Amino acid sequence: MKKLFLVGALALFASMNAQMEKGSWIVSGKTGVGFNSATSKYSANGQSIDGPKVTSFSITPGVGYFVINNLAVGVDLSYTSTKTTFKDSSIGINYEDKQSMFAILPNATYYFATANKLKPYLGAGIGYGSATSIDFYNDQETTKGGLLWGAKGGMVYLLNSNVGLDLGVAYNSFTTNETVESTKVKTTIDTFGVNAGVSLFFK
Repeated sequence: MKKLFLVGALALFASMNAQMEKGSWIVSGKTGVGFNSATSKYSANGQSIDGPKVTSFSITPGVGYFVINNLAVGVDLSYTSTKTTFKDSSIGINYEDKQSMFAILPNATYYFATANKLKPYLGAGIGYGSATSIDFYNDQETTKGGLLWGAKGGMVYLLNSNVGLDLGVAYNSFTTNETVESTKVKTTIDTFGVNAGVSLFFK
């Protein structure tokens, strides 16, 4: 009886990890929506002003190939749209900023082998990003490109041998360099987000 139980457990463990064997593929799609308000307040003459409100949306499709068991090498494509609003009629502030960013991020992701349907993972990569912003005051569009690197982590819950639900977090750092009136200016944008999506595994 014990031997039969052991064989069954080993078979279950093997089937749970078959999706992430060498030679397999993973295709994923993730979206993230964030609503954030600054906690800072400015006070003067008995009046207070709340900080700006930020709304963001992102989508990140990706594909990877398992070069060895549990390690996938691939590329993520991401698009992020951010809107910042700062309005206060009492002091005449009415500001709105819109920015969109497209990124290509080659990366490697390691999925930890477990005996159940929940698969934790960690990943990192480096690539290229392009950010486009629209000036609120003169309605001009500006595009900047630069280095992008990021790290991610999360868990995939396998619904069956080919489909999993993906919940994770990601951190990205985007850097641009430009020269403004003979002065070199370096800009770094750091973002942290929570996202959810679906991952497909196949040979």
